[in-house]
Amino acid sequence: MTVYASSTTGPVNWERFLAERTHNMKSSAIRELLKLTQDPSVISFAGGLPAPELFPVREIEEACNYLLREEPKRALQYSTTEGHPPLREFLADTMAKYGIRHSPANILITTGSQQALDLIGKTFIDPGAPILTAAPTYLGAIQAWRAYQARFISVGLDDHGMCVDQIEDIIKKKKDTPRFIYVLPNFHNPGGTTLPEDRRRLLVQLARQHDLIIVEDDPYGALRYEGEDLTPISAMAPERTIYLGTFSKTLTPGLRIGWIVAPAEIVQRLVQAKQGADLHSSTFDQMIANDVAQRGILKVHVRKIRKIYGERRDTMLDSLAEFWPAGCSWTHPEGGLFLWARVPEAIDTQTFFKRAIEKKVAYVPGINFFPLGDGGNNAMRLNFSYSSSDVIVEGVRRLGLALKEALAE
Repeated sequence: MTVYASSTTGPVNWERFLAERTHNMKSSAIRELLKLTQDPSVISFAGGLPAPELFPVREIEEACNYLLREEPKRALQYSTTEGHPPLREFLADTMAKYGIRHSPANILITTGSQQALDLIGKTFIDPGAPILTAAPTYLGAIQAWRAYQARFISVGLDDHGMCVDQIEDIIKKKKDTPRFIYVLPNFHNPGGTTLPEDRRRLLVQLARQHDLIIVEDDPYGALRYEGEDLTPISAMAPERTIYLGTFSKTLTPGLRIGWIVAPAEIVQRLVQAKQGADLHSSTFDQMIANDVAQRGILKVHVRKIRKIYGERRDTMLDSLAEFWPAGCSWTHPEGGLFLWARVPEAIDTQTFFKRAIEKKVAYVPGINFFPLGDGGNNAMRLNFSYSSSDVIVEGVRRLGLALKEALAE
């Protein structure tokens, strides 16, 4: 007679079944903060959100109707992992105008640039592998690569972007070479800075000298409000640069369309990594983006949001100068969606966040953007694209009042 052991009826200890890497995963601080700002009376500078009232709704609706009428079998079917060929051709032609001359075969469409970061982590990062970033740097990159148990090495960030001149000393002092250098040269998130041409060239020189690769993340490059476009790093060193782009900031984030540009042998590896994740990005969404782009709507839309976002940036800069107390400073972004503000060291912006919420205004505390959690205590990231100018003025005024009260105490 077979005897069966009695079953366990208590709660399952799920922790003992989880992979080791899950202990490195953390919730996005920004996504958690956004939960606190659902109250419509809270003015939020926390998210990196485009302005929803500016979305080209009618044009996207027209594209949807056209595709469902003329190409439904293609639009609603599986597609290739690499992406919709006409969209890749459009991207290749568009980027060539900025000096990034790759064929469509070097382009992989991703589900937003966040998936691009994840695929890079899956492809390049072993547990404990060192990667080099600025500090602060994009929170989404930290989150993506921490899951693969990356070991972060950081260099400083000043008002002109990554301190590239610090890289060589770090490489010489470390026994192992970084798998890659991660850089946001245009309108840095969270810093709002732009990497000057001479620093870009020095970065390329160091990469060639020490046989390194560069991951160039450029989600905001099209959103310039002043100054001249600078040469992309990928144009300077196409053989050792992986370039990331996205439509999330220029068209709409809901379509979740990003892309990777890289040498052919790396694209093939990334394709294999993506096949294990989602087979391919949404065919329908890619065809919508392509239709809007090919009809010239995207170009017109970008001109429109540049003007409005530039005005909102100016409003935030003017309001900071008017309402914030002495001892505060901030970057002056030439484009993008953010600026980086610093308050007197007596104020810890993570602790101060509770006081800000009491004033019905939100931001992202600076410490969240430091891979090692070793900085940004008196800094915050402020977004200026989402709110109208009058709301920006009021939100900055509330923050200024809260800062003055905290300093008085």
